[in-house]
Amino acid sequence: MEASEEAESKCDHFLRWLQANGAELRGCAIRHSGPSTGYGVFSSSSSSGGGGTSGGPEVLLVVPLDLAITPMSVLRDPLLGPRCGELFEEGDVDDRFLIMLFLTVQRLRKNSPWKPYLDMLPTAFGNPLWFTDDELDELKGTALYRATILQKKKLRGLFEEKVKHLVGEFLLLDGESESEARFEDFLWANSIFWTRALNIPFPHSYVFPQSQEGKGGEETPSSEQSETVWVEGLVPGIDFCNHSLKAQATWEVDGTGSITGIPSSMYLLSAEQNALQADKEICISYGNKGNEELLYLYGFVIDNNPDDYLMVHYPIEALKSAPYSDVKGRLLELQKAEMRFLLLRSLLDHGFFSESPVQDKNKYSNSQFHNYSWSGHRKAPSYLNKLVFPEEFLAMLRTIAMKEDEINQVSSLLEQLIGSRDDRQPSDQEVQAAVWEACGDSGALQLLVDLLNVKMMELEEGSGTEDCDSKIFVNTRACDVFQSNNIEGTGHELMTKNRWSSIIYRRGQKQLTRLFLKEAVHALELCLNEQP
Repeated sequence: MEASEEAESKCDHFLRWLQANGAELRGCAIRHSGPSTGYGVFSSSSSSGGGGTSGGPEVLLVVPLDLAITPMSVLRDPLLGPRCGELFEEGDVDDRFLIMLFLTVQRLRKNSPWKPYLDMLPTAFGNPLWFTDDELDELKGTALYRATILQKKKLRGLFEEKVKHLVGEFLLLDGESESEARFEDFLWANSIFWTRALNIPFPHSYVFPQSQEGKGGEETPSSEQSETVWVEGLVPGIDFCNHSLKAQATWEVDGTGSITGIPSSMYLLSAEQNALQADKEICISYGNKGNEELLYLYGFVIDNNPDDYLMVHYPIEALKSAPYSDVKGRLLELQKAEMRFLLLRSLLDHGFFSESPVQDKNKYSNSQFHNYSWSGHRKAPSYLNKLVFPEEFLAMLRTIAMKEDEINQVSSLLEQLIGSRDDRQPSDQEVQAAVWEACGDSGALQLLVDLLNVKMMELEEGSGTEDCDSKIFVNTRACDVFQSNNIEGTGHELMTKNRWSSIIYRRGQKQLTRLFLKEAVHALELCLNEQP
C-alpha cells in the first residue's frame, strides 16, 4: 500500500511539473501500471475533443520541445553547457554521451530542476547489463551474451577514464562536494537513454535559430527553414508510452503549432478513428524489432515475435587463416560484402517448408541471378524461388568457400570482362556473377550448414535443446504473474523475470536456427543433385 501511495505521489508531482513547463494532457493520463511495467499512458474518460477532427484521430498529449533532453539542451544548460561545449568542439564526446553525462549529473544533484521527472524513471532494468551473473549465464551461447560482456566492459572503461572525473567536476561547480558518481549511476543513465530516447525530427530553425538570418540581415531561404534535422533525445511524458505490436498511438512533431496550438512541440496522436476506450493503456510501436534487440535495449521480449531474426556471421579470424585469404579478402572487398547477416523470420514464409497458406511464387525471387552466367555455362537452379537466404549473404559464403581452381576461373572471367584497362574495376555484381559461375552454390550451402550447426551447438551447450526451454516456459507461463522480479512456476520453483525473458529469447534463437538449418540442408541436397 505504501509503495502504491509513493508511486501516486511521484506521479502527481511529475504531472504538475509537466504542466508548469507547458505540456498539456488532453485525452490521457499518466499513472503507475504495475511493478513489472512501471508507469504508462492511459486514455482518460474525457478522451474526446482532444484536438482531432470529429470522428478522427485526436491529439492526446502535447509536450514543448523545450522540455526535451537533447544535445542542444545539454549545451544550453548553465551548469554543464560551457564545459560540454569545449569537449564537443574538441571531439572528445558525441551527442549520446552528452545526454548520458547530463542524466548522471542530474541524478546526483540534490536540487536538480529535473527531479520530478527523474523520480518517475526506473532505477533498475531488465536488459542484460543489469543481470546477475547467474541470470547472464542463461544467455550463454547467444550473440547477446557476448555483446553484453563487451558492452559492460566498454562502459566501465568509459566511466573510469572520462565520466567519473567529469561528473565530479560538475558536482563541485554545483556545490555538491559530498556526492560521488558510481559506475551504477552511469549504467543507469546509459539504460535510460537507450530505453527512452526517440529520434526526433526537429525543425531546422529550432536546432539552428542563429541561422534564421543570413549575412547582412538577409532571410534564410524557405527551403532551409522547412528542413528537418533528426536529433536523438528524451521527451518527458511521451516517453512513458509502452510498446505494443498493435499501437494505439503515434507521435509527431508540430513545428508551427498549426495542429496543437503549441509551436515547436511533440504530440501524441491516436491511431484509431474512433474514440479510445476509457482507462485503456495507450501504447506506441518501438519498431519492427526482434527479441535480441528488444531484450538488449529495452529489457523485455515478445513470445513468438513475428519480427524475430537470427544473426549469422563468418568470423574474420577464420577468414584470415583460410587458404588464399588475401585473394578472397580482395574479392569480398570488391563486393562490399558484409561478414554478418540477419536472417529474418519472415524469410521462412517463402521457403521449402513454409506453412503459409498462400504463396505467390512471383512475389519473392532471389533476384540477382538474371545478371549471372554470361557464358551460359551455369544455369540458374530450379530451387531459386524457394531459397530463403539473401543473395548477398550467399555471395559472401561462395567467395569464402572457393577452391584454388575456382579462384583461377574467377580471375580469368574478370580479366575477360575488364580487358587491359587499368582504370577499370569490376562492379560488385560483376564479381558476384563471376564467383557464382565458377563455384555454383554447393560450397556456399555446405559452409552455411556448417555455420548453422556450430551455432546450434553453441546455443545448446549451456542450456539444452529447444524442447528443454519449451518445458521450462510452459511450467512458468501457467502462473503469468510477476511479483517484483520473480514469477512462480507450477511447482515450487521461483524464477526471475530476467531468466524468464532469457529463456524466451534463446528458445526463439534455437527455433530459428533449426528452421534455417532445415532449409539449408534441403537446398544443399537439391544443389548436389542438379550438379552436372
